[in-house]
Amino acid sequence: MLGTHDLALFAATVFVLNATPGVDMALTVGATLRAGWRQGVAVVLGINLGCVFHTFAAAFGLAALLAASAHAFTVVKLAGAAYLLYLAWGMARAGLRPPSAPADPAAVAPTFARGVWQGFLTNALNPKVALFYLALLPQFIDADAPHKTGAFVFLGLWFVVQGGLFSLALVGLTAMARRLPARPGIGRALNLGGAGLFTILAARLALAERH
Repeated sequence: MLGTHDLALFAATVFVLNATPGVDMALTVGATLRAGWRQGVAVVLGINLGCVFHTFAAAFGLAALLAASAHAFTVVKLAGAAYLLYLAWGMARAGLRPPSAPADPAAVAPTFARGVWQGFLTNALNPKVALFYLALLPQFIDADAPHKTGAFVFLGLWFVVQGGLFSLALVGLTAMARRLPARPGIGRALNLGGAGLFTILAARLALAERH
């Protein structure tokens, strides 16, 4: 009715994309390991809100602006890279803090709202996600679809729901791993490793080119 096709292939494609390590997966796993499943769920909710934003942005032309304007693309990608570096700095401080030093209360017990905000900004400030939506979703919309915008939004929301379920399963698995006997050195290593990963991802985003 909406003019979409090959939905089984679309679902398989979404699964593969969700299972591919990236910024969203790293943020979800890291938040769950550091603060538990509630914080992981908060990050997943924020990421999904970012995906909803990208869905409507692509459907109504904002993604096309990023694809056409080098200036707009550069501004958004540098903002995204700066935010990833901000997250990396927070992880590095936590990893380098001596075991006897008092912990930062905000880092130990982040609020649910903060997790949602982190997830949203990490996703929404990545222009590559917008261009990805613009490149992938039209492949599953019929050329003669009666409501192309509606079909685009439908596929985008499908992506959000399927990706959200995958991420929640990832949060559950990570939360179970978190119950293993605690070792302080592992926590510091995870923070430092996360800081290094987000620094690399920030560099990759800052150097990304439009395609």
